[in-house]
Amino acid sequence: MLLLITLLQDTATDFNDLGKLMLGGFAAAILIAVVLTVVRLKLRGKRPAAPSFISITSAEKDRGE
Repeated sequence: MLLLITLLQDTATDFNDLGKLMLGGFAAAILIAVVLTVVRLKLRGKRPAAPSFISITSAEKDRGE
């Protein structure tokens, strides 16, 4: 990341180049968000499903104690 910033500072840019850089950064941000979302959804699918009910009774009560 530091290398990229250094390269960008060394080159002279006009407004057209800055627009292209902003568009590229926006596209990169969208791509990263999509990849992270897909990875998160795939990881969620591998975990066992949580029970769809909530029990309010205690474990001791169920055992008859």
